[in-house]
Amino acid sequence: MYPFFRLAKELYLHRKAEPLPLDGIHVSRHVCWPWDLDMWMELNNGRTLTLLDLGRLPLAQRVGLIGVLKRERWALTMAGVSVRYRRRVKMFDSFEIRSRCVGWDDKFLYIEQGMWRHGDCANHALYRAAVTDRNGIVPTARMMAAMGLAPETPPLPGWVQAWIAAEAERPWPPMTD
Repeated sequence: MYPFFRLAKELYLHRKAEPLPLDGIHVSRHVCWPWDLDMWMELNNGRTLTLLDLGRLPLAQRVGLIGVLKRERWALTMAGVSVRYRRRVKMFDSFEIRSRCVGWDDKFLYIEQGMWRHGDCANHALYRAAVTDRNGIVPTARMMAAMGLAPETPPLPGWVQAWIAAEAERPWPPMTD
């Protein structure tokens, strides 16, 4: 089940947090509960993606995106993700999620998130997110204007550009042979 109560708690806890610039880092603290585990008694890989929402949505709130989404009747959707899993997170482990927007292009925001435990990065994700309306993807220039920000696209880090290029090479639809 989706962690609605945990998300509501995070949004409530950070409702009065200092606003962040679009590239600011939001840090949130969490615990791995028994219902987050897989059969090997560690944080389930799919649950990891769900728990990263607990960092990404408060980040969107703190940078002002949630208010714009509500005002414009837009939505935020994930259009891709790449994850590295490097350290185990066990039951009752405390961890923090660090989230930030590393840049954008004409259609997508690129959001970096890391889950940190005991000073080590347990996993790291790069998301491609899109703002949508009833007609499809809202161009990032339009989204930036609605947020009162300059629409210029900063240069994306090389590793993000490489991921975008690799994604462009993947066949769609997959497994057609």
